Amino acid sequence: MPVDPDAFDVLTFDCYGTLIDWETGLLAALRDALPEADVGDDELLESYAVHEAQAEQPPYRSYREVLAIGIRGVAADLGLEMGDEVVARFSECVRDWPVFPDSAEALGRLHQRYRLGVITNCDTDLFAVSNEKLGLTFDWVVTAEMARSYKPAPAGFELAFETIDVPRERILHVAQSLFHDHVTAKELGLTTVWIDRRHDRPGAGATPSAEAAADATYRSMQTFADAVSAPRP
Repeated sequence: MPVDPDAFDVLTFDCYGTLIDWETGLLAALRDALPEADVGDDELLESYAVHEAQAEQPPYRSYREVLAIGIRGVAADLGLEMGDEVVARFSECVRDWPVFPDSAEALGRLHQRYRLGVITNCDTDLFAVSNEKLGLTFDWVVTAEMARSYKPAPAGFELAFETIDVPRERILHVAQSLFHDHVTAKELGLTTVWIDRRHDRPGAGATPSAEAAADATYRSMQTFADAVSAPRP
């Protein structure tokens, strides 16, 4: 069921997985760091997802540290050695993650009608690299570094509510990850849109499995923007 475009003044986005193709970027970095890994792509991503989710539990650590813990965990699962230099290189891999081809154009159209924010599980400076690729100045940016917490914990959303000057009923949250975003967003009373980037692939990939009932589902940012970005009458 589509959402009412006139019911919202602000759209907030997850970044990685929704706007940035983090699975493609992450997989390339994993293969580069672990060339001996004799497992399929999905198995590699699913192994990483477990370790990342654990590393994002309190106490807060930087996303670079999360990445380092994640790659060491995958290597341990595979019985492979992992040198410090390789870990350090992997911890910067966010810089290389590509933008989904439809993200920048869709955001530009949406920004003509709505104010836009982002709530992202990332270090502030690493997100800035991705933000530059998106070619958009968000009206609000909330990073895990600012919140000192990672989604699905609610602190990032709560910081956004403190910062954005409209009631949460007028905010529409747009995200790919059911686990990181939709479960918590729904618990906090937000209307949500699921960008189902994995609609043509089985499994949850680099995101732990979860169940949540989004208010609307689109397969891409383009189809979402087509549905809601027409100018207000």
